[in-house]
Amino acid sequence: MALPDLAKKPQRFTGGHRACAGCGFPITIKIILQAAENPVVVGCATGCMEVTSTIYPYTAWRCSFIHTAFENVAATMSGVEAAYRSLRRQGKINQDITFIAFGGDGGTYDIGLQSLSGAMERGHKLVYVCYNNQGYMNTGIQRSSATPRGANTTTTPAGTQLPGKPQYPKNLTAIMAAHDIPYVAQASMSHWNDLYRKAKKAFAAEGPAFLNVLSTCRLGWATAPEDTVDVAEGAVQCNVWPLFEVEKGNWKLSFKPKKPLPVADWMKQQGRFKHLFRSDNSQLLETIQQQVDEDWQRLLELCGVNGE
Repeated sequence: MALPDLAKKPQRFTGGHRACAGCGFPITIKIILQAAENPVVVGCATGCMEVTSTIYPYTAWRCSFIHTAFENVAATMSGVEAAYRSLRRQGKINQDITFIAFGGDGGTYDIGLQSLSGAMERGHKLVYVCYNNQGYMNTGIQRSSATPRGANTTTTPAGTQLPGKPQYPKNLTAIMAAHDIPYVAQASMSHWNDLYRKAKKAFAAEGPAFLNVLSTCRLGWATAPEDTVDVAEGAVQCNVWPLFEVEKGNWKLSFKPKKPLPVADWMKQQGRFKHLFRSDNSQLLETIQQQVDEDWQRLLELCGVNGE
């Protein structure tokens, strides 16, 4: 669909919500909801998205919306989807409905992982979207297993004893691909056309689908609001956040930078990494770059792409 046509479609997520200026997740939500053609039922885990978009008595959602606890949005939507299938068999519903579960990385990578894994393994026809801002931003910018190595958070504070988070982020997209579900993809809010195309594929999948979408948090990443999209794009251009999809077990690269940027260039855009540019942390920067390069090469091999 061409951009002018997409812009004319009715918005299922409105303005006027309470998200921070420069927040990435409203962009992510709008693009994904624009890709849905059928009536939509949204389940949302507790987090930034829910808190800022459903302040009683107001809502930014122009569709059916269910707020769940932090850890169980996938289980909730599994029950809703199962009830829908039962009602269709009974002839009480005769229309196609799309089911979407939204969760942040805290509610997806960590607290809700068992719920997500169960829903995917059981084969519920729903699309799970992780709006990945790389930390528990709603509760005070604590680290999650999606937080990059070296990031300064309130639970991995950069100082004399610790240069930020000591662990690398979990590769949740690969973990979901290992569930052998019909469709898995990694995307970024900065590449709207790629995200839109992947959302369309996810909705059309014959079974469960999972989208892991990088969504800048200008507060937790310590960036200027106007730099939101540029910072997300930088993560793609330096291969920290590669774009790819796994369709029926086949890995496919969605974007290959002509000349990948150094990871340090991306980190310089964000206050959460500023301590890494002290002389005593130069070795850690080199180690992170080496790990990103190795991960990129492994991805190219999985996708059958020449690394040159």
